[in-house]
Amino acid sequence: AWPSMARTVWGAHKRYMDTYLNVYKGYYFTGDGAARDHEGYYWIRGRVDDVVNVSGHRLSTAEIEAALIEHNAVAEAAVVGVADELTGQAVAAFVSIKEGNEANDALRKDLIMQVRKSIGPFAAPKAIHVVPDLPKTRSGKIMRRILRKILAGEEDQLGDITTLSDPSVVDKIIEVVHASKK
Repeated sequence: AWPSMARTVWGAHKRYMDTYLNVYKGYYFTGDGAARDHEGYYWIRGRVDDVVNVSGHRLSTAEIEAALIEHNAVAEAAVVGVADELTGQAVAAFVSIKEGNEANDALRKDLIMQVRKSIGPFAAPKAIHVVPDLPKTRSGKIMRRILRKILAGEEDQLGDITTLSDPSVVDKIIEVVHASKK
């Protein structure tokens, strides 16, 4: 143990043990998901508790993002849940594509089919927004809160975006989302 490591939850030591130490015996459960690729490298996929509930299916956003990134045109992906009258929540995806690829309806259909094939039809994004970049902090964390607010039409309530590595990307994402609603 080291000084900043949590050793218990005040008044609820059993809860602490069940949450962090008993999930996987011999390991501390951080709540972060990772995958190991064919070369043995580990990739942090995101929080395992970041889920979207579509028609009663609890879907990991990291799993959907991983399915999108499997497509050879996609450089990065971020997925958020949006309110949906029919399913409760729907999946909305934001992707940045690699140079030499074109953002068009054929690509969007390909990406939807990629998710359907990898996970299932219930996980298919309702919308796919192709953006030049994702809103990331300087440490590379994708700020999904900003994406949710943009989709909800709350651009005036984004909060502090100065911690983003490139705050100008927010205006570009807003333009893409507004153009998709026309």
